[in-house]
Amino acid sequence: MTESDAQSAAPTDQLQLPESVVTPRSRISMVWLIPLVALLVGGWLAYKTYSEQGPTIHISFKSAGGLQAGKTKVRFKDVEIGTVTEIRVHDDLQSVLVKAELVPESESYLTERTRFWVERPRVTAGRVSGLETLLSGAYIAIDPVTDGKLVREFIGLEEPPLFTTSEQGTQFVLHSASLGSLTVGSPIYHRSIPVGQVTSYELDEAGERVNIGIFIAAPYDRLVLTNTRFWNASGLDFKLNTEGIQVDTQSLLSIFVGGIAFDNKGLLESRGKPAPAKQKFPLYLSQSEAFEQVYQEKERYLMYFDGSVRGLERGSPVMVRGIRIGKVLDVQLKFSTKSFEFSIPVLVEIEPGRIELSGDRSELLDTNVLARLVREGLRGQLKSGSLLTGQLFIDLDLYPDAAAAALVSEGDYQVIPTLPAPIDAIFNKVDEFLNRLLALPLDAISEELQTTLKGASAITNSAELQRAIAELAVLLRQIRETVSGVDKGVLPELTATLQEAQTTLKQVGGVVSENSTLYAELNRMVRELSSAARSIRDMADYLERHPEALLKGKP
Repeated sequence: MTESDAQSAAPTDQLQLPESVVTPRSRISMVWLIPLVALLVGGWLAYKTYSEQGPTIHISFKSAGGLQAGKTKVRFKDVEIGTVTEIRVHDDLQSVLVKAELVPESESYLTERTRFWVERPRVTAGRVSGLETLLSGAYIAIDPVTDGKLVREFIGLEEPPLFTTSEQGTQFVLHSASLGSLTVGSPIYHRSIPVGQVTSYELDEAGERVNIGIFIAAPYDRLVLTNTRFWNASGLDFKLNTEGIQVDTQSLLSIFVGGIAFDNKGLLESRGKPAPAKQKFPLYLSQSEAFEQVYQEKERYLMYFDGSVRGLERGSPVMVRGIRIGKVLDVQLKFSTKSFEFSIPVLVEIEPGRIELSGDRSELLDTNVLARLVREGLRGQLKSGSLLTGQLFIDLDLYPDAAAAALVSEGDYQVIPTLPAPIDAIFNKVDEFLNRLLALPLDAISEELQTTLKGASAITNSAELQRAIAELAVLLRQIRETVSGVDKGVLPELTATLQEAQTTLKQVGGVVSENSTLYAELNRMVRELSSAARSIRDMADYLERHPEALLKGKP
């Protein structure tokens, strides 16, 4: 019996049957782990890409010249901070919209004050910029500003700014009656050194003045004080004085594009404080006007002139003996319906502070000085200021011989009497002479002159005058003959007599010469007379001392 049969013959309770073991299977398969990891990696990469992506901005320009999507860069100080990704025409068809993606670090300075512009080659009269783009191509430049509200849409500048916010300096505002030859980019000088530029200009709200924005670079901006004077330094400044012709200009550039200069030199008032930003200053026409002393006290008067005032205009000077004390404010022409005559009133403004007073000022308080001066002969007179231009000025001076006049008032102004201009006085004298000449009886004088000429002609052609002339000719011939006879008869005898006299004088000279006998005898006689005179003088002296010798004799 085999082993299998024995086992089958054994009792059933003693048999050990195999049992199955059930193991539960996992519902998550390892196969799914691979896409899960891939999903996590992709999400992390997407998050990283999104987190590292910079801001997207939109810039509006009038044109897209030189710009290309995917190629044009956005640069700051030659460092690439972004790329243009899209260029399309704006919905209003007035501009183009440029989309650019910037680096993440640029978010902090994308404010409402940030400026963008296209940097391309530009050559103007005032400056040259963007020449490096001839090789590298145009790019969008940025002037970042961290102050202000964060934005993503900007309006690009058509021209690059003259200065960026990174440049140190101060902005000021000048106001002038007109812009003149100034333009954006015109240089600003301080003692012939360029220190800034004109940044903008616009009319004020009233449209009466031009506000000019300027930028002074550091450290020169500290030289601008509250009382600094600015003047227009454009072109050439010609001056003709006693020293000759003077030509003044700041630079060759200012001749073409204009320029502004400023200085504090020559101010009489105390040195001012440093001017704050946006401080407003007046812009004077010239340096002389900028430093001209300003007087607060001003008085206005009227003057009436009868002659021509051609060459007299607003701003013409009012002078006293060559010193300016005021100016002309207005010149008008009036016609009187009563007298049917024209008159020319001239309104002048005088600054009394220009006249230095000597003596006690209190004596003038109770005295109408102007009225007294008019009584003393104060008059206004037009005089020529330049023979080349024909400009006139009003000269005030005392004319004691002028006709009596008094100071009168007309409306709100006092009227100062005037005198005719010197040229008018000459014309008046010429007219007076011509009138007198025309008043002469020229016809009667002509007839008398003709009669006189006829009488003179009759006398000249008369027989008596011819006979007198013939007799005079005979007399002159006789005189000539007489003189000829004197030359022939009298002159030889007179010559012989002179020769004899000369011989006699020689003989006399020989007798009285030092070597002659007569001279020796005369000399000896003179010595003897001198000795006798000396003896007589001695005797007279002795008798004066001893008068008794005449009676008693000499002891």
